[in-house]
Amino acid sequence: MMADSTTQYSTKCNATLRWFRMYTRLVTTHTRDSRPPQQVGARRTQAIFDATLEVLADRGYDGLTIEGVADRAGVNKTTIYRWWPSKAALLGAALIEAPLLGIEIPDTGSLRGDLEALLSTALTLFTRPPGSRIAVAALGAASHSPELAAHARTFFADRLARERPIFDRAIARGELPPQADPMLLMDLLAGAVWVRVVLRQLPVEDDFATRAVGLVLDGASTPVTPSAPPGTGQR
Repeated sequence: MMADSTTQYSTKCNATLRWFRMYTRLVTTHTRDSRPPQQVGARRTQAIFDATLEVLADRGYDGLTIEGVADRAGVNKTTIYRWWPSKAALLGAALIEAPLLGIEIPDTGSLRGDLEALLSTALTLFTRPPGSRIAVAALGAASHSPELAAHARTFFADRLARERPIFDRAIARGELPPQADPMLLMDLLAGAVWVRVVLRQLPVEDDFATRAVGLVLDGASTPVTPSAPPGTGQR
């Protein structure tokens, strides 16, 4: 009888110990996983973002996989799934945070100069790899993926917020009226780049940014000096 009681007591102790160990693991995992990726490791997070854009540039959006990103970044795929549940969510974060697509907001002292500098940066992005392959693959895929399209809207909202100081300064200098629409202005300029480079696939003249900005700010009725044919120069 004593042996049976001892056995039952031992079984209960073992069950309690197993439960306590399982609870400890759950609490430890929850505490660790509740931290944002930046606190888990900024360097590792950046490696994941860089790998995401590299795989996208190499294989396109259809070839982008969490497993492929994990392999290139040197991390476990569960680390990625912990923070980004899909490749669309991961790509959306990478587009905003990765320095490859980062922009330096110009401050030339004039709206015209700022927009020309900003458009020149966009032209470089769309015409030179790997930025050109990343931009075309991501934006092209967004038209077929509602989830990626939602993340793309976040990307553009973030980009417009960063560009907003250009227009605030222009309004303060009296170059724009207070009711000016920064989004419409940027859409007109960015759309010109997208149509020329991606859809028409035509070469871009050296003065493209200057002429495009002039057309948007001054209107089509203002005479614009035509660009000279390549190699001929202007006198």
